[in-house]
Amino acid sequence: MSHDSLTTLSSLQAGGSTYHYYSLPQAADTLGDISRMPFSLKVLLENLLRNEDGITVDRSHIDAMAQWLDKRCSDTEIQFRPARVLMQDFTGVPGVVDLAAMREAVQKAGKDPALINPLSPVDLVIDHSVMVDKYGNPAAFRDNVAIEMERNRERYEFLRWGQQAFDNFRVVPPGTGICHQVNLEYLGKTVWQKEVDGNTIAYPDTLVGTDSHTTMINGLGILGWGVGGIEAEAAMLGQPVSMLIPEVVGFKMTGKLREGITATDLVLTVVEMLRKKGVVGKFVEFYGDGLQEMPVADRATIANMAPEYGATCGFFPVDEQTINYLRLTGRDEAQLELVEAYARAQGLWREPGHEPVYTATLELDLGEVEASLAGPKRPQDRVALKNMKAAFELLMETAEGPAQSQESKLESEGGQTAVGVDNSYQHAASQPLEMNGEKTRLDPGAVVIAAITSCTNTSNPSVMMAAGLIARKAVEKGLATKPWVKTSLAPGSKVVTDYLKVAGLQDDLDKLGFNLVGYGCTTCIGNSGPLPDAVEKAITDGDLTVASVLSGNRNFEGRVHPLVKTNWLASPPLVVAYALAGNVRLDLTKDPLGTAKDGKPVYLNDLWPSQAEIAEAVEKVKTDMFRKEYGEVFDGDDIWKSIKVPESKVYEWSEQSTYIQHPPFFEGMGEHPEPIDDIKDANILALLGDSVTTDHISPAGSFRADTPAGKYLQEHGVAPQDFNSYGSRRGNHEVMMRGTFANVRIRNEMLDGVEGGFTRFVPTGKQMTIYDAAMEYQAQGIPLVVIAGKEYGTGSSRDWAAKGTRLLGVKAVVAESYERIHRSNLIGMGVMPLQFAAGTDRHSLRLTGAETISISGLSGDIRPGQTLEMTVTYADGTTTRCELLSRIDTANEATYFRHGGILHYVIREMIGAA
Repeated sequence: MSHDSLTTLSSLQAGGSTYHYYSLPQAADTLGDISRMPFSLKVLLENLLRNEDGITVDRSHIDAMAQWLDKRCSDTEIQFRPARVLMQDFTGVPGVVDLAAMREAVQKAGKDPALINPLSPVDLVIDHSVMVDKYGNPAAFRDNVAIEMERNRERYEFLRWGQQAFDNFRVVPPGTGICHQVNLEYLGKTVWQKEVDGNTIAYPDTLVGTDSHTTMINGLGILGWGVGGIEAEAAMLGQPVSMLIPEVVGFKMTGKLREGITATDLVLTVVEMLRKKGVVGKFVEFYGDGLQEMPVADRATIANMAPEYGATCGFFPVDEQTINYLRLTGRDEAQLELVEAYARAQGLWREPGHEPVYTATLELDLGEVEASLAGPKRPQDRVALKNMKAAFELLMETAEGPAQSQESKLESEGGQTAVGVDNSYQHAASQPLEMNGEKTRLDPGAVVIAAITSCTNTSNPSVMMAAGLIARKAVEKGLATKPWVKTSLAPGSKVVTDYLKVAGLQDDLDKLGFNLVGYGCTTCIGNSGPLPDAVEKAITDGDLTVASVLSGNRNFEGRVHPLVKTNWLASPPLVVAYALAGNVRLDLTKDPLGTAKDGKPVYLNDLWPSQAEIAEAVEKVKTDMFRKEYGEVFDGDDIWKSIKVPESKVYEWSEQSTYIQHPPFFEGMGEHPEPIDDIKDANILALLGDSVTTDHISPAGSFRADTPAGKYLQEHGVAPQDFNSYGSRRGNHEVMMRGTFANVRIRNEMLDGVEGGFTRFVPTGKQMTIYDAAMEYQAQGIPLVVIAGKEYGTGSSRDWAAKGTRLLGVKAVVAESYERIHRSNLIGMGVMPLQFAAGTDRHSLRLTGAETISISGLSGDIRPGQTLEMTVTYADGTTTRCELLSRIDTANEATYFRHGGILHYVIREMIGAA
């Protein structure tokens, strides 16, 4: 039991059982009125009350939470202990690789390797490995699964080993669903429970996940967010998540969505508003009477995209809608009783009209939301549907004009919408194209990928049914998908297939080429597979700027497909509409999508279903569907069950494997950490601009034979057609370090007009790949730094963005600002994140990449928020100095950095405790 200095342990009855809990109302007797504290902070407060131990959590932390209400912010660091951890396989495989390597390190130290074992429940869902190799035919799903199993057998054998080697570790096999949707529909409980000293303790369900879209679960009243794989591993191993008590921005919703407006349109509006507001590192909490009739599926759509609006989480409190969803998805009635009784007892139940106190607020009348997309390369750049044609034309015109601007503004009634513009958008004539024996032409703006995919929208029956209804009406009118469009349907769970079939809509989607291709995260993470050869040739021959339209949450450049320069996020029904239209250079509010079999033009309004039609279709979603699909969720198919693995505590590494290799992170690790030195005479590996994402830094998607990773695999007997993706090879550091900073769209300002993972090797002036240069620097014993602009590390929680940075020999990153997860991950891998002082940047310092960098102040005691000094020595021998802020923000982070990384600290602590 905890210290419970406030004597808050109480009990309640629910579902015929007695539960004990740490009472927030009883704590308020001492702390003062906390009834208007944001719901998300009440969850954190309960976590502190329950885990008060006088060491990691003491009374001062609890008092600081109560005092938040006075200032609406806090500089107090707290230790948060989530109830569980969620992983997907891209981030989960390297996590299990690290655990296996840690076990080996502990065994070498003469201790029991079983000391390394998850202490919190861990669920790993294999959902990121299926690729859209086959599409547009009834066998696509079967064929893609077979290819997936063949490609990933080594990885799956390794995960099967982990399943039996580690306690508290469950694996959801491939072909089941996307981790966030499985979490929402099955794993999440809203209220968790465990036995402690003979009592059943009830407490809020909380989690951290190795995917940034873990926030989707916030729609179910569950507090959770994405962390790096490194941080998640530490949480699994009993380390608390260190964080400052956050600011909480309240987002008030009023009114109702208009006819024809979807949850996707709403979320793209929310993303735009919150990005403009600035909520990086903050909690966002939704409130207002607009929530009264907003179903959990819509809430989850909004919560899912918290990383896109930059917040740590996007929280919806528990209310009647929560209970309705838990009941629909087949949760036990006793659990439903517990959720309601616990939420009401704790003041965690949302009452109509209740308005908590927030750091800041903003408001949206849902009736003002309009049909929208977002693109061409950032999720926050919303474009009203009526402005899409003009947006694309402006993109092209600005790109070909003599004066290039980084960002052009398109005015619309929906507000200012940024359309990113740069030299990579070229205006070109259409190209001849022959598809299926039919001669046609491929124009600029052609939609070459139309994908209903990702957790964001396929969790929402209303938009999925709408897509099916549009398909039905299109088929009835004799419309067909344009031949150059690669179509795919990759739902987040098998339940989607069940209800589309029962509604009779899957047949109509099939007729338009939206056949099931897999249950997993596909196009959104770059697993879109190859385009038809003829389409790829036409794009390449004409250097065409073409488009993808996808119902996902990410559209960063180079992510969806290397040849597709503009990528537009849209609702599933709009994905179908653009597949029919075949080009984004149309105004779908006015221009026809095609011609009906009677010769008349067909407009979007002719196909768009009414709210009543959608509601009637959604009524076909039944509880039995969820119970059937999740009844054997951990079992897998016959192929999965047939995978045989050795039963051993320590993994038997194979030197022949090109998927799983023993990582070098713990080699030569002593019982005590080495002293940290100042950085002296470092070279700059890369000089980067603003909004460099983890997609730019971390290996993701496919790669070519002439890249360092491609050359490595070919040297190890892997043919290019069997490369798979970077994500699938995250368990092999040799591949991943070669792919770090290798994104085809990254721009290193050390080189003029060169895209891709290249740099200048300063000692000789030669241009080479970043990997080759880094290895040359390492051979010469020269330390490295990376210099960057604002928002460094935006995007997904990619642990390899930090791991690869370390393995390349980078000692520090100096940027104007960071996004939360990547900054934390850098520290977790022993790389120092430093921030320029206001008014100083790479431009004011006149950096070209030819300079050497020295940073002093590291060799003393590492503390949060230190000011360090950087000396820049220019090529002519002159120098300048500037101050840098250490972005080690908390005492825990300082401890991890002193040890060379978070996992090194955990090993030393466990060996010491043994």
